[in-house]
Amino acid sequence: MTQLGHAVVIGGGIGGLTAAVALHMRGLRVTVLERAPSLEPVGAAISLAPNSLRALDVIGLGDEIRDLAVWSGDGGLRTPSGRWLSRSSADAAAERFGGPLVLLHRATLIASLASRLPPGTIRTDAAAALADSGGTDRPARVSSNGKVLEADLVVGADGIRSAVRHALFPAHPGAVYSGFTTWRVVIPVPGAEFASHETWGRGRIWGTHPLKDGRVYAYAAAVTPAGGQAPDERAELLSRYGDWHDPIPAVLAAARPEDVLRHDVHHIAEPLPAYHHGRVALVGDAAHAMPPTLGQGGNQAIEDAIVLAHHRDDLPAYTAARLPRTTAVARRAVRVARLNLMTNRAGIAVRDTAVATLSKAGPALVLRGFDGIADWRPPQRDAVCSEQTPAGNR
Repeated sequence: MTQLGHAVVIGGGIGGLTAAVALHMRGLRVTVLERAPSLEPVGAAISLAPNSLRALDVIGLGDEIRDLAVWSGDGGLRTPSGRWLSRSSADAAAERFGGPLVLLHRATLIASLASRLPPGTIRTDAAAALADSGGTDRPARVSSNGKVLEADLVVGADGIRSAVRHALFPAHPGAVYSGFTTWRVVIPVPGAEFASHETWGRGRIWGTHPLKDGRVYAYAAAVTPAGGQAPDERAELLSRYGDWHDPIPAVLAAARPEDVLRHDVHHIAEPLPAYHHGRVALVGDAAHAMPPTLGQGGNQAIEDAIVLAHHRDDLPAYTAARLPRTTAVARRAVRVARLNLMTNRAGIAVRDTAVATLSKAGPALVLRGFDGIADWRPPQRDAVCSEQTPAGNR
């Protein structure tokens, strides 16, 4: 492939913006096309593990994000009655993986990424379609708002229902329903004092975590048919989780119906044959959407972006580096979903006993779940940084 000059990124989410920053630092002229009227993301938090923080170090953002986030990991797994099955600590996580797990609002991460791009790079209200994937003898072409942009590289970062993915691999079945739905809230909860936790019930889970700005991030998931919606999602949560342990009732009492976001979960069950075709590469959910049960969706998108910038002139090498790893992480996330959303009572009793027993014998199960994931390191990290990297972050 010829030396790259212009990159078009379709999608202004975490993966797309990370790719845009990384490619810009490699000297490319970058255009980001985001179909929404603004970059304001869904109102939820994101957990970043050491693997993605090391990736962000490559573009000089790791320390900034660590400062803006709260270290997570103090807490563990509980039952709906409040009994602890497993305890973990932030220090233990940092020691095990060479860095902390952190939590911050998605809007904070998006703003930090966008601030590293030149003015005019990001175009909102700019729906885009791939017109030609290009090849060794011609550039790729993207149509947007009646104009056609030619690009040496197109990054498909347009999410779980990716039109770019469908254009590249029209025979692929796409994402399938994962069998459960999720709810999320980010709200102040006056007077609430608690340790971060994830609670496993029968076909239901709940998690509560403090953010650095004093608000609380809470999420829930439940096995339910696809497409369900309640007239009042707060009331729906109250009926499902209102009798669970503190601080869950306090969170529900503080939430308003409009604070609650609900989304069915989908994942790509059949891996793509490749993450590239022609001059187009896929990142994030467009390539490997996975259940959120490992908290790795955004983390893997960030990894993708950094590795893509590294292999910008050799997209087959990008596929070779990313497809096996992300497929393995996605399959592990599916297995974890089956475990923590189990509905069989006898199986739940065995599961809870096993979790408690294993946790007494060694590192908490939550930490073990990140082995082989959180210890990932980016390729030739120091070589990827360009002269545009702030000196203090090299």
